[in-house]
Amino acid sequence: MKNQDLGDDAVMAILRASGIAQGSNGSASFNRVDGTSGRVERQATLCGSSLPPDARVVAQVSRWDQLKDPVGVMNAFAEHIAPRCDSWLVLAGPSAKSVADDPEQPAVLRDVMEMREHLEPGLRERVQIAQLPMDDAGENAAIVNALQRRADVIVQKSLAEGFGLTVSEAMWKARPIVASRVGGIEDQIEDGKSGLLIDDPNNLKSLGDKVVYLLGDRSVANSLGNEARRRAIRHFIAPRHLVQQAKLILAIA
Repeated sequence: MKNQDLGDDAVMAILRASGIAQGSNGSASFNRVDGTSGRVERQATLCGSSLPPDARVVAQVSRWDQLKDPVGVMNAFAEHIAPRCDSWLVLAGPSAKSVADDPEQPAVLRDVMEMREHLEPGLRERVQIAQLPMDDAGENAAIVNALQRRADVIVQKSLAEGFGLTVSEAMWKARPIVASRVGGIEDQIEDGKSGLLIDDPNNLKSLGDKVVYLLGDRSVANSLGNEARRRAIRHFIAPRHLVQQAKLILAIA
């Protein structure tokens, strides 16, 4: 459900129903795995305002984990993105107490929210922290899907990473991505072809420069996003893995 196709109207209806975007929601429906229809009825817990209809959005969707460095993303936005363009930042993740095997989440989220409070008012108004509802897995997936599709640029500023699932989700949705050159992300994104990589995840200026570049050049952003989708299809979906397994079995038989 995180990766099912959604039209622009459905994207906005879901984001409005969840409170992430301004406006009345219309029909915020989605299809469940079993083929039945679901509807977004729960709202995200927001720190900050809902997105205006015309906002340009930079988003990172991840768990509240120090290795995902949401504080660093906010610092990069405050110092190197917001002063140069009118974009908004959305940091989204699960409700902080909803993931039982990650007791550090509430502390990381607290740090992010405290940092937002120390931003100057005009900048703070353009930063939204969203805890996404987790009561219904299908509803949560629909909200993540809509938010990723709404974002003008997806960021994944991980300090360490295995296989970046949110990176592949964004690639499938043909979104332009700026991510750290760490772990599996370097295998997922071809720098300059299917996204942009920053060599040092602690280099906030490099992250900011690349995000501002993509926000300012829609043609390049679209080209990277389209190639990202093609790469996801070629390398990161189940049929490709099944073919590889079959070839391996034949090779050793």
